[in-house]
Amino acid sequence: MADGDSGSEFQHYQRDAETQELASKRLDIQNKRFYLDVKQNAKGRFIKIAEVGAGGSKSRLTLSMSVAAEFRDYLGDFIEHYAQLGPSTPEQIAQSSGGDDTGPRRALKSEFLVRENRKYYLDLKENQRGRFLRIRQTVNRGPGFGVGAGGIPGSGLQAGQTIALPAQGLIEFRDALAKLIDDYGGDEEELAGGGGPGGYSELPEGTSIMVDSKRFFFDVGSNKYGVFLRVSEVKPSYRNSITIPFKAWGKFGGAFSRYAEEMKEIQERHRDKMYERRAGEESEGDDVDDD
Repeated sequence: MADGDSGSEFQHYQRDAETQELASKRLDIQNKRFYLDVKQNAKGRFIKIAEVGAGGSKSRLTLSMSVAAEFRDYLGDFIEHYAQLGPSTPEQIAQSSGGDDTGPRRALKSEFLVRENRKYYLDLKENQRGRFLRIRQTVNRGPGFGVGAGGIPGSGLQAGQTIALPAQGLIEFRDALAKLIDDYGGDEEELAGGGGPGGYSELPEGTSIMVDSKRFFFDVGSNKYGVFLRVSEVKPSYRNSITIPFKAWGKFGGAFSRYAEEMKEIQERHRDKMYERRAGEESEGDDVDDD
């Protein structure tokens, strides 16, 4: 065996030995199997997503915990958009796929994420087999690494990995991912280093609420600056978030409570005025009848 091969195998073994698997979840959607594995190494925790097709072919994606949380929010967008779509007609399928069952061209909805050296492309598409979410990941290794466009070595862009998730399984997939994030997520600095300034081994669990067509996610995290609450507002057309430091939670809570009480009093006064107006109109009507 060549020395180079031996060194490569040792590095691969060393990398596997340093990576610890914390949890694994299997999903069976149509004729595919999906595995969501939470792992941890010296750099922190991350989630590996693997798709295993009917023929045994595999595709894998890697998400940091922070990207996984954003990914979960985007899945909520796609779920709501998919729910609003009507049944497909043969004409629409032919138009979206260009008449080719194997090559859908037009996306029903698209989003993308760029984080450090990774890019994630999400496209909701359809073909003769139905609607599905195609997720593609590309990794930029930097100059001198990998094979770039056109097969040019050294350009740094690694060939992308792609998985295709049937639309019927979007909710099940999102919920499984959200559960893993709730159980093993947290601030990446805490997960990687542990015990840094502001690091906490226990934090309140995240939650979400649905209001009309919007969903609000509440996620508590911590970093070297302290504990914070990230509130994300998610709608089919957009997503926005704010971060509130722990020292301001009481002020925010007090402001919300005060406005809730004030609006309750305003609604009651408005309701009383409506009753008085209606009573006055009925009284005038009775006077007219008496005349």
